[in-house]
Amino acid sequence: MKIDSIQNGIVIDHITAGRAMDLYELLGLKNVECSVAMLMNVTSSKMGKKDIIKLDADIPVDLDAIGYVDPGATVNYIKNGVLDHKQSIRMPKMLKNVIKCKNPRCITTVEQELDQVFKLTDEEHKVYRCLYCETQAENK
Repeated sequence: MKIDSIQNGIVIDHITAGRAMDLYELLGLKNVECSVAMLMNVTSSKMGKKDIIKLDADIPVDLDAIGYVDPGATVNYIKNGVLDHKQSIRMPKMLKNVIKCKNPRCITTVEQELDQVFKLTDEEHKVYRCLYCETQAENK
């Protein structure tokens, strides 16, 4: 299989194997107009297996969404065919408009203009809770 290198764009690397599709959906990559390559179960000396997403354009990506799905991922920014800089991702303390509260009684269900805000309450277990009603978000 041959995946061409990109000249200007973004490579989301070191994604835990099997998680690239979650990121693809959460980042809304089906709606971008650039080429998107998703490589799954790629052999990695560090991780054994990993996933990679390549975006053939320098478009903004939500780093909090990446951190929510896979805080061990890295984002590589490519300019003129070479690595410009690399950014390590961490689990965000707060998520804003990344996920939605599932509680039908939450104020965000009625007041739809309110931001969907979740706070990290247990880093070890990746537990996020709605800021308004304390409902626990589903783990990604």
